[in-house]
Amino acid sequence: MSDNSPEDILINFTPQETRVAVMYQGVVQELHIERNASRGLVGNIYIGRVVRILPGMQSAFVDVGLQRTAFLHVADIWEPRNAGEPARPIERILHEGQSIVVQVIKDPIGTKGARLSTQISVAGRMLVYLPQEQHIGISQRIENEVERETLREKLGRLVPPTEQGGYIVRTMAEGASDEELANDIEYLRKLWYDIQLQSKNVAPPGILYRELSLGLRVLRDFVNADTVRIVIDSRENFQKLSSFAKEYTPAVLPLLNHYIGERPLFDLYGIEQEIQKALARRVDLKSGGYLIFDQTEAMTTIDVNTGGFVGVRNFDETVFKTNLEAAHAIARQLRLRNLGGIIIVDFIDMDSDEHRAAVLEEFNRALASDHTRLTVNGFTALGLVEMTRKRTRESLAHVLCEECPTCNGRGEVKTARTVCYEILRELLREARQFNAREFRILASVPVIDIFLDEESQGLAMLSDFIEKPISLKAEPSYLQEQYDIVLL
Repeated sequence: MSDNSPEDILINFTPQETRVAVMYQGVVQELHIERNASRGLVGNIYIGRVVRILPGMQSAFVDVGLQRTAFLHVADIWEPRNAGEPARPIERILHEGQSIVVQVIKDPIGTKGARLSTQISVAGRMLVYLPQEQHIGISQRIENEVERETLREKLGRLVPPTEQGGYIVRTMAEGASDEELANDIEYLRKLWYDIQLQSKNVAPPGILYRELSLGLRVLRDFVNADTVRIVIDSRENFQKLSSFAKEYTPAVLPLLNHYIGERPLFDLYGIEQEIQKALARRVDLKSGGYLIFDQTEAMTTIDVNTGGFVGVRNFDETVFKTNLEAAHAIARQLRLRNLGGIIIVDFIDMDSDEHRAAVLEEFNRALASDHTRLTVNGFTALGLVEMTRKRTRESLAHVLCEECPTCNGRGEVKTARTVCYEILRELLREARQFNAREFRILASVPVIDIFLDEESQGLAMLSDFIEKPISLKAEPSYLQEQYDIVLL
């Protein structure tokens, strides 16, 4: 890949998963991974059954046939209303046991079930079809006023006023011909007809429409004017994607390339290393500074540090340069890691208002190429930057990792000495409760080592106090916090 190539999309297929890397000038900007065993649900349409209504929360739980019941808030219920007419409370719209057609707008994340909406939208390449609406909307990313008006007129000609449903024109439609738009309208009409047919024949809970797989979504959603090629490392999937492109996205067909090299595609472009880096807590900056990422249930925090970067004229300048570099690195990491929800960035403190404004401007500029909806609220009184990024799918870390069984997600373990003292307290409790001949401690090697060395006297004193012998056994398979006290 030449360094001046605007954008390449690399797709690695295996029978178990599909991985997509979006490259810009040879650098990975986005990573998407979909496992066949746990495909995302966003966009899927179900016929569900209302199982419980919570008037206090103005929400309902709906069984759509998933592991956990899904969640529907009154704000996501579509109802035809006249201007000025107030929204009805949820208990007057739904009742328990009712069948309802819903679409997933947020995947289940952590302990939360999927989030639903009754406002259905079906995406094509150029357009999104809204069966319950009647208007034509234009993507805000199409900024040229003349182009917006042209597209509105084109769609007005292609969609008869009598037709039920509205459309949103996607960014992809910029410069599209009448024929391309007409093909998309035809595809969406057929798709919606099939979904309606299914809803009459499927008993709740059941699925009516499954969103496209990641490989096919690349052709529909990821390709833009900057994309120069899409490289696919599987012959079978290259043929599948080619057939799909021929039928639905003919403009994308010439971009498809089948990679037949000996070296794995992701190795060739250094993407495997990027995935490892995107899972690390620390990200090093070229200047010697570094970032620390901490993901919690409530929010993600990002801390910027100067590290070994001392140079240029003075400290203020060092801080400013590090923060400017960090702004770009953070914008890229948010996309790579697919971080969503509330994000707090702790840039290094700057005394100069001018520097703060420049860093914020640079940060906003770096975030501009993010396809996910986000808001940046500027610096707080404490000098933190608050922002939100729409969360629809699990982050990269949640897809690829699980909670550490040793520390249970704390990110640290008790020291061997702490565990020793816990064992001594537990021995005392058990000696008072049970009349054993002898007590045996089974623990990890570092814990037993402390008992044999620094704490040997403490153990001997306890043995005298309870008037029972205490023996030790090191268990190499035990984790540091794990121990057992056996009564003999």
